[in-house]
Amino acid sequence: MEKNTKNRPAATPEAGKTLSKPRILFGIILLVLSLVMAGSFASYLMNWKADQSQAGTMLDRSVKSSNLFGKVGDWFGKIFIFDSIGVAAFIVAFLFFVVGMLILKKRYFKPWKTIGHSLFFICWLPIFFGAVTQGVGTLSGVYGYQIVDFLTSVIGLVGLWAVIAVSIGMYFILEFNMRPSAIKNRLNDINDKTFGKIKGMMPSSAEDFEADTELEELAGNGNEISNVTVTEDVPRAASTITEVPKGFPEVEVNNDLETITTPNRTSFEEMDEAASTTVTLTPSAPIPNLPASFQSEADSFEFKVEVAQEIDEPQDEADIKSADLVKQHGFYDHTLDLAKFQMPHINLLKDYGSEEISINKEELEENKNKIVGLLKNFNVGIAEIKATIGPTVTLYEIVPEAGIRVAAIKKLQDDIALNLSAMGIRIIAPMPGKGTIGIEVPRKNPTMVSMRSVLASHKFQNSDMDLPVVFGKTISNEIFMADLAKMPHLLMAGATGQGKSVGINAILTSLLYKKHPSELKFVMVDPKKVELTLYSKIERHYLAKLPDSDDAIITDTHKVINTLNSLCIEMDSRYELLKNAFCRTIKEYNGKFKERKLNPENGHRYLPYIVLVVDEFADLIMTAGKEVEHPIARLAQLARAVGIHLIVATQRPSVNVITGMIKANFPARAAFRVISSVDSRTILDATGADQLIGKGDMLYFNGNEILRLQCAFVDTPEVEKIVDYIGAQKGYASAFLLPEVPNEEGQSGSAAFDPNEKDALFEDAARIVVSTQQGSTSMLQRQLKLGYNRAGRIMDQLEAAGVVGGFNGAKAREVQITDLNSLEQFLQDLRR
Repeated sequence: MEKNTKNRPAATPEAGKTLSKPRILFGIILLVLSLVMAGSFASYLMNWKADQSQAGTMLDRSVKSSNLFGKVGDWFGKIFIFDSIGVAAFIVAFLFFVVGMLILKKRYFKPWKTIGHSLFFICWLPIFFGAVTQGVGTLSGVYGYQIVDFLTSVIGLVGLWAVIAVSIGMYFILEFNMRPSAIKNRLNDINDKTFGKIKGMMPSSAEDFEADTELEELAGNGNEISNVTVTEDVPRAASTITEVPKGFPEVEVNNDLETITTPNRTSFEEMDEAASTTVTLTPSAPIPNLPASFQSEADSFEFKVEVAQEIDEPQDEADIKSADLVKQHGFYDHTLDLAKFQMPHINLLKDYGSEEISINKEELEENKNKIVGLLKNFNVGIAEIKATIGPTVTLYEIVPEAGIRVAAIKKLQDDIALNLSAMGIRIIAPMPGKGTIGIEVPRKNPTMVSMRSVLASHKFQNSDMDLPVVFGKTISNEIFMADLAKMPHLLMAGATGQGKSVGINAILTSLLYKKHPSELKFVMVDPKKVELTLYSKIERHYLAKLPDSDDAIITDTHKVINTLNSLCIEMDSRYELLKNAFCRTIKEYNGKFKERKLNPENGHRYLPYIVLVVDEFADLIMTAGKEVEHPIARLAQLARAVGIHLIVATQRPSVNVITGMIKANFPARAAFRVISSVDSRTILDATGADQLIGKGDMLYFNGNEILRLQCAFVDTPEVEKIVDYIGAQKGYASAFLLPEVPNEEGQSGSAAFDPNEKDALFEDAARIVVSTQQGSTSMLQRQLKLGYNRAGRIMDQLEAAGVVGGFNGAKAREVQITDLNSLEQFLQDLRR
């Protein structure tokens, strides 16, 4: 026997790790069974009356079960809950789960301890619920009812509750070690920790106790002691008690550091800071019943407070000179050149009548019932709902019941739109700053928001913004305004016919109604040539252009590039002026100039705000590409401090039009309705713009939150009246001239071309270009099998020699030589 034992192979640690397939299958079956039982029990408790009647009809197909697991669930509920142990049946399901985990070797529970606790609750839970319910319902089961009925007949109801209380008490005593001796030991530990700290803070000598007794006697005699300070040393050997008479400044004790600090009193702060004052604080009269040692110290104590006198710094000569100029001539008035200019009056705008919102209670009630009913069908409970009526949409704010996930409501957007038979449903989940979820539903009869109503409002008329822009009204029917100087640039997008051009006119109109021509200049870029041409009538008042430009409304791509470069030069020159004036913003600079602190002989001048308006940015990117993108990005990054602001609009905000460099510097975005959710994400970084209903319905993003607005409507005839009114008045001699762009046309022609440095394939490339009449670098790459860099250098040489014209964006260069004979003569001249 011993020999066989020795030859038997030793058990390895890995021997017991591999589970057999039957064991795994049996463990999984027990886990699934436990879950089925728990679900069946829960469903049975909710519908036990119906399930009880259906439990005996398992093979009858005409009878439908209301249990979660059908008739099997009814059978489980009747056997374990109704006929046996009531709600303690859940513990049976739990035991199945524990056994299944043990079979799979997942020891999350201590087996014997778990089984012991479970058996206790299986025995006593039915009895407890039977005593509570007196057998009514299914919580106790037949077992609990029978035990309670027996014990009640034997020991009475009081005896029954005594038995239950003793059993539960013994369970907790044995389980949580709540014996009297253990409880006493825990209380002693708490007393030692608590009173040990208090004991360490008590005085350690008899003298200290005598001093405390003396102070208590004084307090008992009615003497007021204002402050008592304790100066405590680090070793804590003894404490010195010093009494401070009433009326002295308070003294704070710092036990960690060996210092005493005296804070400033409010009475000291109320003294006149301009005067030099010495204050001596002494008690007005001896304090009665005070010990002699204390009295002598109080009488000899003196406290002085000195308030330093404010010393006026000598004024600079420039400040004295500017003050004299202000006294002689007053502040500089930048409106003197057009002193008689009158701002447009409100009657130029059309009056559309009353714009009060009409409340349709039937529509509100119908939409409310549809929303509540639909959410209820998807098991989404609502605790509260309210409606806010706006000009175009109605906002329904709902408070979901506890346990409802926000995502469960947000994904029902299309279902709500289908149920309400409405387009433009937008769900805001959650609403910023509120504990609600918003559902925006378009109204059947929207209210007009006219430009006249918003411009005539008290909010706009009394605005102190630098560049006030009024967009329209919010969902709560409040007028919404923003300061373009603080945006500081605005990016607009919207499909054709959705109100984007009306939005631009609303912005321009609000600025024309608020700013004098000397304070504001527009640079307008209109590739479509029809949207902004109305404003050409106010060229001598509000527009800016290049010196050699005939039309102030820029429509040519080449002139757009030059204008943008000119604005960059203007921006750099303004920064130079601000640097010399030691100012950070245009507002500070103009303030100093008005106070005559800046000398015009040194190049200083009053700087008006400049607003660049681009109506269709996508067309510029397609035709000019990087030549437009770079100056736009540079202006967006730097120009706000010097008063140059951008309003860029486009129809389709694709990523190749609104690049990351441009988008990062446009924190303010206005989105009208777009075609797809991708476009909405491009302009707003969120969906929603594709769900708008058009006709001025817009979303405004200011970097923090997205607001839904109804843009104010201003029609073309109204804009014509405004510009006619302004254009009929006296204006400046010309439009505001932007700085010239150096080397605007670039160095071209044969004068800048060196024939000795031309490429070996220069003549072949010239023949290809002239024969095809197409000046394209990519064509040279294909025809001559060259790389991009060499083909680009050859194209630059052809431009310098005068064979082709300058760069024309995405289009091919213009060929200057018409035929090959002329080219051969030209090349022969170059060889000489």
